[in-house]
Amino acid sequence: MPPILNVTTHSFTDCHALADALAERIADRLREGIAERGHALLAVSGGSTPKHLFERLSRQAVDWAKVQVTLVDERWVPETSERSNAAMVKALLLQHAASAAQFVPLYADAPTPEAGLVALRARVASLQLPFDAVVLGMGNDGHTASFFPGGDRLPEALDAHSEVRVLPMRAPGAGEPRVTFTLSALLQTRALYLHIEGDAKRQLLADARLGLGEAAHFPVRSVLTQAHVPVAVYWCP
Repeated sequence: MPPILNVTTHSFTDCHALADALAERIADRLREGIAERGHALLAVSGGSTPKHLFERLSRQAVDWAKVQVTLVDERWVPETSERSNAAMVKALLLQHAASAAQFVPLYADAPTPEAGLVALRARVASLQLPFDAVVLGMGNDGHTASFFPGGDRLPEALDAHSEVRVLPMRAPGAGEPRVTFTLSALLQTRALYLHIEGDAKRQLLADARLGLGEAAHFPVRSVLTQAHVPVAVYWCP
C-alpha cells in the first residue's frame, strides 16, 4: 500500500523545540481566523503530552479575547478531579495572554454523559465551526480523541459523514466514561495537527499509516486515511 499523501511529518530534537514550533503555527492559524472572520476556534487534547505546548501557546501574541477554546474530548469528571482535561487546560493554556480566551468545556453537571448530552449538544451547537486548528494526540493503543479500540459507539464516532458533533464513549481502555467530538466534527477544521512523542508512538503511527498488523485496526488510522483535510504530524523523541 502506498504512503498516505495527506500526512506530513515534522520532527524535532526535543519536546521544547516541538512546542515552540507548534505553538507558533497554531497562533498563526488563530490570527488568520480572526483576520478573516473576527473570531477563531481552537480544539485541543488533554493528557500529559501537550503540557509544554500549552505553556508556549499561552504566551503567543494573539487577540485571545476573540478566541474560543474547547477540548476534542473529555473524561466525565468534574474539574475538581485530577483526571479533568478542562482543569489542565485552565491551569496551563488559559494563562498569560491566553487568559482572555473563552473556554467551552465538554462536561456538564450530570451523573453520566448521556444524562448531560442534551445540554452539552446545545453548548457545542453554539460553536461557529469550522475550527481554525484541531490538535490531536495518540495513545499507545492507537486511540485519538476518545476513539478507543472497543469503544461502544466507535463506528458512529468514526463516521466521517455524520452530522452529530459529540457522542458519549465507553471503552475497556478509557477508564471513566467520556464524551468526544466525532471525527466528522473534528474534520471541519482549517488545520489538523497530530502531536506525538517517543519512538514507540512514531513506529505505531507508521504502522497505522501503512495498515500493518494490528495497527491496521487502530482508530487513529481513520484520521490518517480520511481525504477531507491534511494531517500535520509533530513528533519528537
